[in-house]
Amino acid sequence: MDTKKVTAFAFFKDGRRIVTASENETLRIWDVEKRTLVGGPFEGHRNDVTSIAVSPDDRQIASGGRGRAIIIWDVNSKQMAFDPLGRVGVFLPQWKETDNGTCDARVIIWDAETGAVLSTLGVGSAMYCVAFSPDGLKLASGTWRNIQVWSTDNAEPLLWIHAHQDFVQSVVWSPDGQQIVSASYDRTIKFWDSSTRTQIGQPCTGHTSYVHSLAISSDGFFIATASSDNTVRLWNTKPHQQIGQALEHTKRVYCVAISPNGDLLASGDNDGSLQLWSIENTLSAAFEMGSSYFMRRSKVKLGLKLYVEALSDAEKVIELNPSSHLGYELKHAALRGAHRYDDAFEAFTIMLSKLDDAPDPQIRQLRQQYVSQSEVEYAIRRAIHTQLKNAPLRLINTTGRLCNREAQIDAFTESTAYKELLHSLVIHAPLQTEFIKEAVAKWERKEPLLYDIQGKDIYELDPVGTVAKLQKFCGVARDAGHRWAWSDTCCIEQNNNVELGESVNSMFIWYHYSALTIVYLSDVPPSSESGALANSIWNTRGWTVQEFLAPKIVLFYQADWFLYLDDRSRNHKESISIMSELERSTGINARALVAFRPGMRDAREKLRWASNRDTTREEDIAYSLFGIFDVSLPVIYGEKRQKALGRLLQYIIAHSGDITALDWVGQSSNFNSCLPAEISSYKAPSCTLPSLSEHDMEVSVSTLRNNIVVVESASKLYTLLENLSFLRFADTRLQLPCIAFPLTEVRRRPVQDGARCFTYDIKANGLHDLLVTTKDKLAQFSPARRTRQTFLLVRPWNRYDLELVDFTDETQSVDDWPDEPGDVELVTRELKLLVRLGQPFGALLLAQQRGGEYKRIASDNRIIAQVRDIASAVEMMDIRTPEIL
Repeated sequence: MDTKKVTAFAFFKDGRRIVTASENETLRIWDVEKRTLVGGPFEGHRNDVTSIAVSPDDRQIASGGRGRAIIIWDVNSKQMAFDPLGRVGVFLPQWKETDNGTCDARVIIWDAETGAVLSTLGVGSAMYCVAFSPDGLKLASGTWRNIQVWSTDNAEPLLWIHAHQDFVQSVVWSPDGQQIVSASYDRTIKFWDSSTRTQIGQPCTGHTSYVHSLAISSDGFFIATASSDNTVRLWNTKPHQQIGQALEHTKRVYCVAISPNGDLLASGDNDGSLQLWSIENTLSAAFEMGSSYFMRRSKVKLGLKLYVEALSDAEKVIELNPSSHLGYELKHAALRGAHRYDDAFEAFTIMLSKLDDAPDPQIRQLRQQYVSQSEVEYAIRRAIHTQLKNAPLRLINTTGRLCNREAQIDAFTESTAYKELLHSLVIHAPLQTEFIKEAVAKWERKEPLLYDIQGKDIYELDPVGTVAKLQKFCGVARDAGHRWAWSDTCCIEQNNNVELGESVNSMFIWYHYSALTIVYLSDVPPSSESGALANSIWNTRGWTVQEFLAPKIVLFYQADWFLYLDDRSRNHKESISIMSELERSTGINARALVAFRPGMRDAREKLRWASNRDTTREEDIAYSLFGIFDVSLPVIYGEKRQKALGRLLQYIIAHSGDITALDWVGQSSNFNSCLPAEISSYKAPSCTLPSLSEHDMEVSVSTLRNNIVVVESASKLYTLLENLSFLRFADTRLQLPCIAFPLTEVRRRPVQDGARCFTYDIKANGLHDLLVTTKDKLAQFSPARRTRQTFLLVRPWNRYDLELVDFTDETQSVDDWPDEPGDVELVTRELKLLVRLGQPFGALLLAQQRGGEYKRIASDNRIIAQVRDIASAVEMMDIRTPEIL
């Protein structure tokens, strides 16, 4: 291939091309099958190229070398995307960042689209290799003897592993991100738990000289290593044993890679030779290839959307194990991915017969996961007829054909959307009828976008589908005396991230200052009675909350473009019947519906409003609330739901001090364990515990006032809590002032087979015993059997219990603020605090982590705790501010 040493190479995603680098300072692209040069040379480096990576979309290449430069190349033009960046390049899966590892003890993470520095990691010693975790959230680096793991979000160190006795030359992550594999000049390859940094099993040994490079297969089944002993060796990732004989070169081997589809292994040596090996042939020479190997490889190819190759492996599974349903399951998935729907259904039908005929009753039980094709077809037909009851008898298809009702149905059932819907439903039992209704409702709902109407008179467009809706909307606005109209789908450039972000952050204001907001209810039929609005799909979408809260004037139109309930008032916010219907269906009180004020007050209640809603793009469940809370944050599509919601909740809690957003039931977020993974965790009303009546409070205070020791304790506690620092929430870390009660005993109750949760009997200093149900498995301990890990039940501190002035309450003026209390009033206030602390409270269960921080243990039910005896419990109250991850 070259006359100089092959220093690096990387496969393209399709596995059909490979890009190579060598000591001649250039890059070249080769056709793997034909062994011919198809791209390059890429010239621009001033020294050896030692590292190379291909973007996930195969459109760009990053290369780095001893010339202290990272270069991003455009594959088609062979030109640099921008000026060189740094030294060694590795791409994240999302193609957002590239990494620069150097001998100056730093790792620099760059934005591969702009060339901007995102973060710098201080490794502390010369660094020889880096690797991002599969999800891109962590970075592993290899140095002299050690491995370090970092968070890519905040550049914080997570793990330090003393791994080898010499340079760590290569590190890779397992496909599930749970292990790190390292190779070293000490001639060993080792496996590590990426969470606990413990070594897994024995090291792989057998190389007789330095190990330079390491690669792992996409299914995690084996690794390949390259060494100065002139060999490439394959190792099983479970027993860590060598697979077959070593693959030999005539010179030292410096680099190795495995194609994404798992078909080929490539290795490059000091003589400029690049060798390609068939993985299937190599493995089959070592041991008999069973169906499990081809199953794994087929699944990998399905994940890469290489459906033809996945189908080939599925056929081999069927050939090797014809009585099993597994091969046909893979065949169905591959054919469906390739849009060969008729063949896919044939494979699916055979798969069901294999399940029905299986001798193992547990395998026959799997048949219940699937629905028959005829049952699904009938349900879809029924949903179509229900949907079309409110549609015209004839519509003009966008192809220009006039269609009656049957022609409309035929057009849908012949479409790809229908076939995909059919396939998605047969593999999920029980039958998802709500999903069918939503899919059929969207059948004719492809909204016109900006490029559809730009430079055109909308009234001259064909009035079909949603174009007709847009024309009618503009006509209604014009007839109402308005000159300008706005619709989110066609008045925003969806592909312009800057404009899209500005629009998301401004949309609430635009609605608020509009002269009229028109809400079109496409699924509310003519002459509907009260209740149809509540049942409309419009009432389930995330973005529609601000559509009726923000504007001053709103009019609701039903499917025939007549006013809902024939209410001809100028503003439906003044309609008692319509507002009452919305109040019942949304849970939002009428006052907020009519005169809503955005802001962060009552955050928990506003989150409940959105808890039953959904959005097409998962991040929008958070973005659609920006205006509700009057916050402006970056819009980052692709960051996923948990991070988007986490950023919003972090901002609200940090800026308002309102801890009610911590009141939820469900699963913890990856963003921070004190936040929920889903907004649906706020469905239940906020935790409101019974409070003492004024008379009972006076009696309790009077009783405590006679005990001088209690009075003094109450005064000390009040002063301590009054001077407690405010909470701080930044960079995904929450510093939460609280009253902590250390756990003294945790015992798990017997678990029934198939149970998904554990129930624990818990004891804590000063508290009544209580039960906690959680999906997490907790360490059991008691006074006689202690544990090193600390568990706390905490009462998040609420300053309102001090009866201090709420300076954030905009409804109060300075004149409403009370005077400073006298001595007697202050003692009363202190004792009232003590009485309140004796009442039941919503507690959080925290578990200490290795670094001293804590994580919240999510519970399936609210944890309600109460002190045993408030007079004696005061001395046991541990007031602290733990840091929660």
